[in-house]
Amino acid sequence: MLGPVRRTGRKLLNFDRKLGVRFVAGADEAGRGSLAGPLVTAAVLFDYDCLRDHRVRPLSLLNDSKQLTGDERERLFRAVSGCAERIAVRIIPPAVIDRDGLHRSNLRGLRETLADLCPPAEACLVDGFRLGKLAPEHTAVVDGDEKSAAIAAASVIAKVVRDRTMRRMDALYPHYGFASHVGYITPRHSAVVRERGPSEIHRLSFEARSYAEHAAGLGG
Repeated sequence: MLGPVRRTGRKLLNFDRKLGVRFVAGADEAGRGSLAGPLVTAAVLFDYDCLRDHRVRPLSLLNDSKQLTGDERERLFRAVSGCAERIAVRIIPPAVIDRDGLHRSNLRGLRETLADLCPPAEACLVDGFRLGKLAPEHTAVVDGDEKSAAIAAASVIAKVVRDRTMRRMDALYPHYGFASHVGYITPRHSAVVRERGPSEIHRLSFEARSYAEHAAGLGG
């Protein structure tokens, strides 16, 4: 199993190297489809002049965060933190998502994390989205977290930061099971929301059946 994973890591790194520039940044998010908790955006800057030999070996397991186990993501979080030139993270709370909208919040978070990187990247890659004129010059890569090392690294950073946040939230809101589903929709999660109502960290603008049924049970 280890061999194919390492080949995936090399493939992602080669995608970035073929751009022919030294500094490559990738941006991605975690929590866009969640019922509760923040949206986390992250950007990772790699210096490909320095990312060679022993310095690149910790990234041999790099992959899209959704293809990794929790333990693998934690190991790669440490690896990316040690290999990256810069990392930027934005945590966007549920109240801001409710106020500004999920898509607008996501684009702004991705723009801001890319802008936070210094030195600036010569090539900025974003998983799937065009970020508008206010963003640094960038390229939207469809399924980018499966193609680019910088985007995959950003996906790992965003996912681990968000999962750690939701595990802390589990201690504050123990009835909702955040430690297991980290805020995403599951039958048990929806059932608890219908029974108890949404917590302070649930997204009230998210048009989920659990909210609709809870409102109906309250008579409006």
